[in-house]
Amino acid sequence: MVLALSRASLCRSLPQGTACLPSVRTYANSPPGQQGQFKIQNVKGSRKSKVNKTFSRKNRIGAFRSMNPSQLTVPVLQPRPSLSMPSFKPELMTENMIGQVVAFNQTLNDPIKYFGTPKNMLLEFRLLSQRCSVIRNITILTTEELNSAASEPSHKTRYVLTGPSGCGKSFLLLQAVQYCLAKEWIVIYIPRAKTTVNSTTTHVYDLRTQTYLQPNYAQQTLRRILEVNSANLQTLTMRDGLSYERRSFSSGTTLAQLASAGSKDPAISSVVLETLLTELCRQSKIPVLLAVDDFQSIYNQKTSYRDPHFSAIRPYHLAIPRFILEFASGKRSFPKGAIIGALTAADPAFPVTNELMDELGVPGVHPRSPYSKRSKILQEYARGLRNLPVPTEFSPREAASVFETWMRDNALTAPANDELFLAKYTESAGNPKAFVWQGILGTLEGAAPVVNESTSWPQLREGRI
Repeated sequence: MVLALSRASLCRSLPQGTACLPSVRTYANSPPGQQGQFKIQNVKGSRKSKVNKTFSRKNRIGAFRSMNPSQLTVPVLQPRPSLSMPSFKPELMTENMIGQVVAFNQTLNDPIKYFGTPKNMLLEFRLLSQRCSVIRNITILTTEELNSAASEPSHKTRYVLTGPSGCGKSFLLLQAVQYCLAKEWIVIYIPRAKTTVNSTTTHVYDLRTQTYLQPNYAQQTLRRILEVNSANLQTLTMRDGLSYERRSFSSGTTLAQLASAGSKDPAISSVVLETLLTELCRQSKIPVLLAVDDFQSIYNQKTSYRDPHFSAIRPYHLAIPRFILEFASGKRSFPKGAIIGALTAADPAFPVTNELMDELGVPGVHPRSPYSKRSKILQEYARGLRNLPVPTEFSPREAASVFETWMRDNALTAPANDELFLAKYTESAGNPKAFVWQGILGTLEGAAPVVNESTSWPQLREGRI
């Protein structure tokens, strides 16, 4: 039996002194003759509607619409004057130019624009008003090797740039790319080879080749190759026809047309890239340069890609790394050209492997012994690679040219003098990267304030408070 108690009887049943809320809700009313402030009448034509229209979204100029530059009477930001320096040209690669800074001009087929650069180099180019690099002794030596490779098969010119972190391997590789492009070579530049093995693009198993294809990466690579080497690819044609996925290309089709078709359709991009490399191996008219940065990443025994059983995929089971490994080992070769790679020792995810260190004869970061694990397959892919050591430090002449370039580009906050240059050169031990980033750019934090002894603020004088 349910007992229904009224509110009055419930309040009487409570102990004495307990407050009982009233059953009638009361609200705050506005004074007589005045309308409540919380009620807004938006009557058409009233004063409130005109105010709301004034502050509507489309009339908020400052928040939603930018000011037209023509309304400025005085420019807010003054453009920096561009640095005056000679352009990077093959005829300037002589011993007289050692220690001089040259500029990479922007062209229609600019490799920096389409292929990209490593991250540190990209940041440095954004800080400078003009992209540039210094000519070193190793630059002249590399260009001489490339001149010899212009008439020899690529399996005879397979170099790997070695050296400690920050010694300038990536800059030297970019100089080689710019040099070959100026000499009208076909250039294939991969500035970040670890993107081919770090599982950042899709992969699909192919029964035809029994490898994992990377269609998106192949599509991007074809587009970049076409943009940079369009003029040379127009002069080369296919010897054999190609039919794949309802697409057919007859013999005589230019390589530019082939690359263009593959760059637009990821379904055929992997097969088109393989066909393009095969056709480049058949022609002997134009030399070909294959330049790969982060070269050690494709020589690790495992990649970040996973198969359906979640096991790590080997690099030689992926399409793009396998192409690089075949050309680096000499299993595939261009009739004329060269293969150049650059090691990155500062990446713990993809370190320099024992197979590469044994073949190149360079010491590793960690001690290794003959009993350390090695892959026979990777040893075979590394056979025949030659070491091209990069100097570990700037010469005083090279460092002075770099220091002067940053000084003329207003990158120094401290007074630029010989004492500052020698201090930064000594602190960095001549290492190119440390000299720029910890030395020159380290002055952006500000120099120590110079206090005038005649100042009227005694609290600023050390020891005289």
